[in-house]
Amino acid sequence: MAPRNEDDGNEKPSEPKIIIPEHPECNVPVKDNEAAQPHEVDAQAALDRFLAITQIPGKSGEEAAVATAIVQFLVDAGLDESQIRFDEANKRTKLPGDCGNLIVTLPGNGSGPRTMLSAHMDTVPICVGSQPVIDGDEVRSSVATGLGADDRGGCGAILTAIVERLRRGDSQFPPAVVTFLIQEEIGLHGAKNIDRDRVGNVDRAFNFDGGTVEKLTIGAIGGERMSIKLTGIPSHAGVAPEKGASAIVMAARAIADLDARGWLGKVVQDCGVGTSNVGVINGGEATNVITPEVTLRAEARSHDAEMRTRIVAEIRQAFERAAAEVKTDDGRSGRVDFDSNVDYDSFKLADDHPSIKAASHAIRVFGREPFAEVSNGGLDANWLFRHGIEAVTLGCGQRNIHTADETLVITDYLDACRIATWLITDGAAG
Repeated sequence: MAPRNEDDGNEKPSEPKIIIPEHPECNVPVKDNEAAQPHEVDAQAALDRFLAITQIPGKSGEEAAVATAIVQFLVDAGLDESQIRFDEANKRTKLPGDCGNLIVTLPGNGSGPRTMLSAHMDTVPICVGSQPVIDGDEVRSSVATGLGADDRGGCGAILTAIVERLRRGDSQFPPAVVTFLIQEEIGLHGAKNIDRDRVGNVDRAFNFDGGTVEKLTIGAIGGERMSIKLTGIPSHAGVAPEKGASAIVMAARAIADLDARGWLGKVVQDCGVGTSNVGVINGGEATNVITPEVTLRAEARSHDAEMRTRIVAEIRQAFERAAAEVKTDDGRSGRVDFDSNVDYDSFKLADDHPSIKAASHAIRVFGREPFAEVSNGGLDANWLFRHGIEAVTLGCGQRNIHTADETLVITDYLDACRIATWLITDGAAG
């Protein structure tokens, strides 16, 4: 997965592929020709839904128009409006948004495991203005924007699954709940602030996001972000530079120290492994002034929460040392204001988790071979896990996301639609 705006997704492998063995308790007999047309969906309608919602602008915090279109598709398919609700996650997020998470309940027959499907509605800014067109076996944007298949592909697949379930008769299947989430691209804030009570009990969960159809992301790294403000002492850079303490020098010393000691970039220490990065630096207005203030934004990641905390501590100490060491000629030094926030904790599902079993079988039903990976990027599943919703993440055929070259592989997308449908219909009984 290409670098995200403020968060990475589930396309960066951190471990070798883990081939998932078949689980006998999930092995529904598959006929020789079943992989060709099992549990078929209306392919043209599924593709039309994707095209319709993908051309709607909906960057993080501005998902309301996308949600409105999804609701209209559901109402037109016969879903009672009482089964469609928004939570107030947008009132709890850092970025005030124009709608909350969209939550759809499918009561079914009330028995059997309750399944949850999820996808996020927002896209990154490069996708605003997307004009999706079919180009051979792919969909791309006909203008110089990203396509927005991340994650309108997931929304389209889940929307198709709901429509197909309604067409077949909701009452014959076990209960399900679907969440269309907000503000994933800027830090998983929709999943973080989801109304857990409105979602209800969940026995199995499947998050549809970017990547290949065969890949099951069964765990992900934890991430923490830092805001750092260095305050120095200004003076005239030509007349009296010795009377100033440069915040830029402080920042440079701290970053060089972290890099030299192996605490920046790929971090491999005796106490653990992880990554860190100083990604944003702002400061200075004139060349003839010793810079009095610099602000920085940094991050740290690790699959081990204690190691992530250690990386953050090393970063903080490096900036505190640098601020103390850079002094004026009369001994005055700068200071640091340091703030950190855990974006998401790491998680990993057990190998025999029911969500992994069901997803791997669904993939095999449609003639593909599943494999599992643990991601070095954050997922909505990180926060869902913290809320007690243990989700495996599946892809929908998105390629080159967050770039102007983004595409959606149609055959993969349609299989994602079939898999999502199977999970809340034919395969819903577990």
